[in-house]
Amino acid sequence: MTVHAPSRPEYANWVPSRLVYVPAALAMLLGALSGLLPWLVLPALFFLACATYFAYARWRFSDRGGDIQSKVQALVLQHLRWQGSGEVLDIGCGNGPLTIAIAKAYPAAHVTGIDSWGGAWEYSKAVCERNASIEGVDGRVEFQKASAAALPFNDGAFDAVVSNLVFHEVRDVADKRLLLKEALRVLKNGGVFVFQDLFLWKRVYGEVGDLLGAIRGWDVARVDFSATNGATFIPAALRLPFMVGTIGIIHGSK
Repeated sequence: MTVHAPSRPEYANWVPSRLVYVPAALAMLLGALSGLLPWLVLPALFFLACATYFAYARWRFSDRGGDIQSKVQALVLQHLRWQGSGEVLDIGCGNGPLTIAIAKAYPAAHVTGIDSWGGAWEYSKAVCERNASIEGVDGRVEFQKASAAALPFNDGAFDAVVSNLVFHEVRDVADKRLLLKEALRVLKNGGVFVFQDLFLWKRVYGEVGDLLGAIRGWDVARVDFSATNGATFIPAALRLPFMVGTIGIIHGSK
């Protein structure tokens, strides 16, 4: 009798494969056409550089290339100062890695992961549920399709709310601060929150001090900021603003 090893969870990669293959294909096409139009060699080299960079980033984020993706995610758990019993919300769960990690770290917790999913990313609700089953926490997690801009939960529904590198991607609202305010709406008084995002990217969030001042005005008991972009495991090449070069964590209690 053949005994099959359990399937591995599929958490996908923060760099979608299309970001490698599309510019690579354009580089090849333009390179071929440059024989007729020599000036096309410049855009061909540009797209080749893009494909090379994203291929490198995708490899470094993978478990074979140093597992930078999991290490960045783990920073959220490291800042989660929580007693561990109750309801947790993970905003923008992707394929569920943080949702599942919290369920594994806190056996008395029930964790809800929400995401809009869709074709732009290699994520889905079905994969989330399969991953939870593989990891043995499917009885304590659930996944819902929802937007971070309008969470389908009552005020104060959760004991803890977390999010990892999601808010800057939400297209529903221009002012990303409103996403933090919405996340805090569903957190109960006394609950804790940990949000990691590109908070040092001034074009998106402005000055960190101003952002923290706005949050303090939303009746939170405590809010702090930790810059996580300087973590020693992050390679210099990934410290660009659109990667993880401007990440930081806003955390506290309500």
